[in-house]
Amino acid sequence: MSRPVTRRFPRADAAVPEARSFLRQVLGDWNITDRFDDALYCLSELATNAIVHGGAGGEHFDVQVSFADNCLRIEVGDPAEGRPSMKSPDPDDTAGRGLLLVDALADGWGVVPCVPRGKAVWTEFKIETQQELPTGVRPC
Repeated sequence: MSRPVTRRFPRADAAVPEARSFLRQVLGDWNITDRFDDALYCLSELATNAIVHGGAGGEHFDVQVSFADNCLRIEVGDPAEGRPSMKSPDPDDTAGRGLLLVDALADGWGVVPCVPRGKAVWTEFKIETQQELPTGVRPC
């Protein structure tokens, strides 16, 4: 198992590309290329949700990336108490599709509470191990 890597970002629109750059760097360091685009896209959606819906008192959101047992896990935590849910947008709606896309691209996603407050929305991807694995990671 690789050691989880976490970084904090300000709740600002510019943080989404910064979070994507962070994930690109981590995946590059770990030699993970499988599901690369799916992981980046899902992170973009979850980071955007943290910015838009992260709660009035939240000045930041956290991104944690981990890899174990051929599973890449990305968590986006924010101080808001509410739980996200998938919407059923009309064809003309310009928003409301983020979690639908995460659900379609990822192998799993969910929400866990954070202590002392807030939540982390996670998404997971099964990773093929035909590539060189990160240092300290061994397949089961």
